[in-house]
Amino acid sequence: MSLDAVLARIDADLPAATERLFELLRIPSISTDPAYKDECRRAAEWLVADLATIGVEAGLRDTPGHPMVVGHVPGDGPHVLFYGHYDVQPVDPLELWDRDPFDPALEDTESGRVIRARGSSDDKGQLMTFVEACRAWHAETGRMPCRITFFFEGEEESGSPSLVPFLKENAEELRADVALICDTTLYGTETPAIVTMLRGLLGEEVEITGPDRDLHSGFFGGPAMNPIRVLTRILGNLHDDAGRVTVPGFYDGVPDLDPGLRSRWDALGFDPTGFLGSVGLGLAAGEAEHSALEQIWSRPTAEINGILGGYTGAGFKTVLPSRASAKVSFRLVGDQDPLAIRDSFRAWVRDQVPEDCKVTFRDHGASGASVMATDHPAFEQARQALSAEWPQEAAYIGAGGSIPVAGHFKSVLDTDAMLIGFAKDDDQIHSPNEKYDLDSFHRGIRSWARILDALA
Repeated sequence: MSLDAVLARIDADLPAATERLFELLRIPSISTDPAYKDECRRAAEWLVADLATIGVEAGLRDTPGHPMVVGHVPGDGPHVLFYGHYDVQPVDPLELWDRDPFDPALEDTESGRVIRARGSSDDKGQLMTFVEACRAWHAETGRMPCRITFFFEGEEESGSPSLVPFLKENAEELRADVALICDTTLYGTETPAIVTMLRGLLGEEVEITGPDRDLHSGFFGGPAMNPIRVLTRILGNLHDDAGRVTVPGFYDGVPDLDPGLRSRWDALGFDPTGFLGSVGLGLAAGEAEHSALEQIWSRPTAEINGILGGYTGAGFKTVLPSRASAKVSFRLVGDQDPLAIRDSFRAWVRDQVPEDCKVTFRDHGASGASVMATDHPAFEQARQALSAEWPQEAAYIGAGGSIPVAGHFKSVLDTDAMLIGFAKDDDQIHSPNEKYDLDSFHRGIRSWARILDALA
């Protein structure tokens, strides 16, 4: 049977696959820093050359930012589009790393061997699980099990400014039967997962201006309005005592959770006490009528991410500030309209600002939620393939974060996406000492080999 031979090839080739990943990890492809522009291009060129070794006709596609990598391989059966990103987050603060972030190494830990490097989990290690699965198929059978388009982006960690224009310009070439995205996690440590719900994201920055300069609080405190006082009162009104968001119309388009899905989530045995306890907390603070897992995966939120105003340096300064600002993010679900919520939020804030103060806003992106069509046969085929590889049966789960590319594939390409990843919650992505379990890398390769076989 071809699959058995492919899996055996993956097992035998793991050391070489790990070294290939190390080659990619050594390239500091930090997309948000212009100083690394050439390194981003070098990472893209490395991927093009590597794809060529497994029979993929690939090339660089220039954009106003970093290049895309697009490759095609013919095949029978369904057409799958695989997406990953080769860019990585900055490494600051460098002093908190135990080793050079771009000098990858295998390390022994209490939970097993890990690959330690920036990008090992997000997303180079995950991207290469799919490439290595295809390499094994090519080596054993001389072909791919189905028609595949490879699509690698170099700006995911800096907002993907070139993504949507590129998708629109190349829609006919990229459109497929199903898209595969490897940028997510396992559920726990041994349960593979297919993410079927992603929250959208709306970012807003609010600035309140009062007096035309900072004032001495002894001379002006009392009669002069303090912008921090105004801002904190508004932010304090953002939630009611039950944890619900008070912005008018905020819950328009929020669906009720399907009872069957709720039952499957309950069966996962999520421990909210342990979840909060792991970060030094003990009391749930969200919507009282919904479980913690529902709050993370299927409910919208409003969170204050930062506040700035007045004197925040060492010592003390009795200043009444001229300005105060805050950054607020909204995670969105279902059919919530991010632009309508932005308008409602701004009107709600303006109604609470005194006459002698003014308010300005800056937007920081807006994207709607994504809900995958799990009745597509590929979902159950992939779930069964994953279940055959891992100790626990694969689960359909939600995700608290936002991966806009999945929504763009649907809105621009009319292609449903399956999000399947093998990272773990403790991989420290975006943080110092990022890692990827060697077992995740190995089983991830085997998982994609099984999924490709099932889809074909």
